[in-house]
Amino acid sequence: MNTKVEDILNAQINKEFYSAYLYLAMSAYFDSIGLKGFSNWTKVQAKEEMDHGMIIFDYIIARDSKVNLQTIEAPDIVFDGPLNVFEMILSHEKEVTESIESVANLSEDECDKATRCFIDWYIGEQVEEEAGTLEVIKKLKMFGTECSMLYHLDKELTQRQYKSHNYHSIG
Repeated sequence: MNTKVEDILNAQINKEFYSAYLYLAMSAYFDSIGLKGFSNWTKVQAKEEMDHGMIIFDYIIARDSKVNLQTIEAPDIVFDGPLNVFEMILSHEKEVTESIESVANLSEDECDKATRCFIDWYIGEQVEEEAGTLEVIKKLKMFGTECSMLYHLDKELTQRQYKSHNYHSIG
C-alpha cells in the first residue's frame, strides 16, 4: 500500500473513532432526558463505529503498513431534542459516506485493487446507516410532539442490539 492510501485510511480510522465519541455524547444526552431507547440506539451505533475503525486498523496491519493514530476531537454536545439529534446523525453519516467514497476513489486512482475491494463493505454499510437513521427521522416527523408515540418509538429503539464486526467477518 502506498503512503497516500495509508494516510487516507489512517484519517478514516480517526473519523470512525470520532463518530463513536459523537454517538456516546448523544447517548448521554438521551439518558439525561429519560429516553433510554434512544440512548441504546446511539450507544449501539458508537460500538459499531469503534468496530469500523478497528477493521481499518487491522486491514492496514494486514497489508504490512503503518497505523498512525491521530488526536480525536471532542464532539459538540449541544442537542435540541430527538429530531434535532437524528438530523445531526444523518448529516454526519452523509459526511462519513463522502469520506468513504474518497477512500474508494483514491484507491482506484492509485491502482490499489485490494483497498478498493476492501472499502466496498463500508460503502454498503453507509447505505444501511443512512437508511436506518432516515427511518427514525420519518417517524419523529410523523409523530410531531405526540408524547405517547415518542414513548413507543423509545421502546422500539431499546430493541436494537449490537452485532460485532471485525476484519475477518466482513469478507
